[in-house]
Amino acid sequence: MQVELLYQPSFTVARLLLEPGEAVRAESGAMLSMSPTITLESKASGGLGKMFGRLLGGESLFQTTFTATSGAGEVLLAPPGPGDVVALQLQNQSLMVTSGCYLAGDMNLDMQTQANLRAFFGAEGLFIMRISGSGWLLLSAFGAIHTVEVPPGVPYIVDTGHLVAFTEGMRYELRKATRGLLGTITSGEGIVAELTGPGRIYIQTRAPQAFAGWIWPMFPKQS
Repeated sequence: MQVELLYQPSFTVARLLLEPGEAVRAESGAMLSMSPTITLESKASGGLGKMFGRLLGGESLFQTTFTATSGAGEVLLAPPGPGDVVALQLQNQSLMVTSGCYLAGDMNLDMQTQANLRAFFGAEGLFIMRISGSGWLLLSAFGAIHTVEVPPGVPYIVDTGHLVAFTEGMRYELRKATRGLLGTITSGEGIVAELTGPGRIYIQTRAPQAFAGWIWPMFPKQS
């Protein structure tokens, strides 16, 4: 499979080129178009447990499989909102992916939804997806994607609403943005995650929750 990203970073489209017999698994509703050589199948793969795990993690209950059954072809995929897509080629690696950021991936990748006992995403949800194995992984973001390489033993602070994914094994802590409660409220930052390297962090430059709060006053109110 070959991956090409078009129209970055605001309205990114992922163009996947499949050879005969190759397949890719994507979120339900992500397809823009495809070649007539591609067969589409929608199902709740992975059993009942994984199906509800994806639902709790903010992903689709059903996933779509695209298979090049009648020859080579292409599939065009895009996330529902405006933003970027990052294509990662995992090599026996694991990533922790936040709610709603999974777009598509190789059939060989294993996806498990985990409850975070520390309430790591207290304001954004209590579940996170662990994606592991080897193959292409496509993640989507609201806005552009900024990547940060964190050296061993060095902490880095990210607003939880902007966090897309991070390397499994990074130590993290949830804390207030400032020392005092008043400062946390007035700063508008609330709760942040402190992640300690080594590892890589993927950050989205806009947060859906902040955008919703910004646009809400513009809607007409009932008199």
